Amino acid sequence: MNILSFLILIPLVTALLILLVKKECTIKIIALSGSVVQLGFSVWLTLFYISLRKAGEVGDMLFQGSIEWFAPLHIYFRSGVDGISLTMILLTAMVVVAGILVSWRIDKQVKEFFFLIVLLSLGAYGFFISTDLFMMFFFLELAVIPKYLLIGIWGSGKKEYSAMKLALMLMAGSALVFLGIVALYFASGIYGGTPTWDIAQLAQIKIPVEVQRPLYILIFTGFGVFTAMFPFHTWAPDGHSSAPTAASMFLAGISMKLGGYGCLRVATYLFPEAATELSWIFIILASIAIIYGAFATMMQKDLKYMNAYSSVSHCGFVILGIAMLTKTAMMGAVMQMVSHGIMTALFFAAIGMIYERAHTRQADELGGMLKQIPFIGSAFMIAGLTSLGLPGFSGFVSEMTVFVGSWERTGIFYKIATILACASIVVTAVYILRAVGFAIWGAVTNKEYLKFKDASWSEKAASILLVGGIVFIGIFPFWIIQLIQNDTIIIFNKFISVALVNN
Repeated sequence: MNILSFLILIPLVTALLILLVKKECTIKIIALSGSVVQLGFSVWLTLFYISLRKAGEVGDMLFQGSIEWFAPLHIYFRSGVDGISLTMILLTAMVVVAGILVSWRIDKQVKEFFFLIVLLSLGAYGFFISTDLFMMFFFLELAVIPKYLLIGIWGSGKKEYSAMKLALMLMAGSALVFLGIVALYFASGIYGGTPTWDIAQLAQIKIPVEVQRPLYILIFTGFGVFTAMFPFHTWAPDGHSSAPTAASMFLAGISMKLGGYGCLRVATYLFPEAATELSWIFIILASIAIIYGAFATMMQKDLKYMNAYSSVSHCGFVILGIAMLTKTAMMGAVMQMVSHGIMTALFFAAIGMIYERAHTRQADELGGMLKQIPFIGSAFMIAGLTSLGLPGFSGFVSEMTVFVGSWERTGIFYKIATILACASIVVTAVYILRAVGFAIWGAVTNKEYLKFKDASWSEKAASILLVGGIVFIGIFPFWIIQLIQNDTIIIFNKFISVALVNN
């Protein structure tokens, strides 16, 4: 059995065990135990991967495996990982553990809640280890319906509307991806001899640029919907605001990264000529998202809406880094996915903790949280400082890498896009400092807040895990750079080849 199968088996077994027990406490312990085992396995797998690379192991992907699923359509469960997919796996494992810990007080349909959370993680792990486009799409779809149920059942506010809007928009994005990969499957048969879904084989097939163009647009846009790319971002604010805390953490921390990973691994890697010609479209959309998201965030008073619109802006950096097509920018995009995933999960966790106590998310109705609940207030403040790019935290190194890589691409158009992206930092500082000032600092504005109790053991454990990831990346960024560097070079070399051919 392939070693990567454990990334599927552990959450699958955890989900089945949850269905077999009735006691709520036992359900929570099983969910937490399974997620902690998965995190430990992910860390071990990463260290094993690094040791193999240092020992001279070559190949674009390691731990590859292939299981025939439906031979007539050449569908196989092909799996493998490189440094980029491993960073996404580690991110998923961290956010899932933190999400389960934060949800420890859930008392409504406990079995169903934790089953859906584990099912979401199963979809994410399967997506990141798949090297077959059909199986990648299968796991992408697996994660959509649980999101709808989590928001519709355990959400708040306009939860039915938000759940339906999210599901419909993500399914529309999935439809675009599906159209693109099916067309690519048939194109591979025409230009490669045998139809295939295998990403490694597809990368070797010379597909004419006139065929690449529509497929690149379809697949990049489809995955871009998951990344809340402008103008397909409107599901994110409503979805995040109505979702329960753990679902918000998963949506922003992991689900939006499925889109970024797909934009890089599939659309950009498989269609280099089309990407070289048409990436300017997505650079414009990313620049709009960065600026629009920042100003929209500044107008929000609801902390969840604030973090949701902020995510639209920050995920714009991911799209910008990918579309710039330079090695440094793409490396920065991967780092931004990891940094934003951890940071926004911490932000939503802290907001959820505050809301559970104050029953409001309006920043101007809060105040003095740092004095009354210092641990939760500190977690909120660290998330905010990471968002605005304070040195020493992960947000600084990831955004700076995107900026430097974007500036490397020659041409006045790309310089202007980079300057606009950099300018958004000023707006980010305004809304983050204002939110921290209203909600965290100052005197306690409501006497009822004096009765608040600080974070529970589970909330503290979740926050410490996420803060640890933020600080570790911020202080030791080179470990993640070394992990993903060779793999971004492999993608970047596709564009070098295109440039050489054109010249």
